Amino acid sequence: MTKMIPFLIAFFLLTLTGCQQALNTGELESVGLLIEDTITDKGWGTKGYKGLLQIKEELGKEVYYREEVKSKAQVLSAVREFQKNDVNLVFGHGKLYAPLFMEIKSEFPDMHFVSFNGKVSGERITSIHFDSYAMGYFAGIISGAMTESGHVGMIAAFPWQPEATGFREGANVYNEEVETHIDFVEDWEDENRAFNILREMTGQGVDVFYPAGDGYTVPVIERIKEQGHYAIGFVSNMADLGEQTVLTSTVQHVDRLYVRIAEKYNEGQLRTGNIHYDFQEEVISLAPFSNVVPKDLQGRINALVTEYKETGKLPQP
Repeated sequence: MTKMIPFLIAFFLLTLTGCQQALNTGELESVGLLIEDTITDKGWGTKGYKGLLQIKEELGKEVYYREEVKSKAQVLSAVREFQKNDVNLVFGHGKLYAPLFMEIKSEFPDMHFVSFNGKVSGERITSIHFDSYAMGYFAGIISGAMTESGHVGMIAAFPWQPEATGFREGANVYNEEVETHIDFVEDWEDENRAFNILREMTGQGVDVFYPAGDGYTVPVIERIKEQGHYAIGFVSNMADLGEQTVLTSTVQHVDRLYVRIAEKYNEGQLRTGNIHYDFQEEVISLAPFSNVVPKDLQGRINALVTEYKETGKLPQP
């Protein structure tokens, strides 16, 4: 069942006085969020919801959200409801929303639409792209360095994910003999299919895994923990699933980016079209390492990340 909940922020007023002075002449009124699945998935959906809450807290605006919005009819219904609540900035939390927003934006001339990882063009619409090749590359480096069997595996959602190519190419940076296994769930949420791939890879000797999907990453890591193997978290810092299991996580700071986008819109500086973000913009990072990762390896990888942020060049085998 979908839901729409307004959040009142009166108790934040005293702490936001200076910020509000700057916002009095701004453009932002209220903010709406559409999520394809739920805000409780502990991954991508949760990240979007936290970003919405940070906008409420830091900018002092009312915010609204709808879950399980997947079709054009559902998008139209939600956005029309947002319109009644003076929403003029709408986030569609995923690639799904880019083409749908392109179709409906002319009906809402007072709204700006923001989606993720899809291509858009024209007025009042922006798509945010996480350049996630480097995420996969560093996950591959860590996996290749930590494997004992010489086999590492990525359980990806779709073949188009740049992380998959990055993982394959990064795995051999420290060990050219590492064998890389990659398979695709073809869905962000299908736990059963992800478990089947995990079982197949385990049988092939994989002992370090990178499950890169929204809905199945957490349950897959929990299963990996039971097996006594290593994992790398995806999108969020997943150390709380087990510091002896999760070596690190490739983190997308979606919540931080939500606030940045809302601020730019409020100041009349949010660009239309496709905007790309990577490690250099501080919205992608590696989470702190588990203590099972040797200190010298931690230092080497952190140095590689710093070099990439400064030069844009990834290390080669």
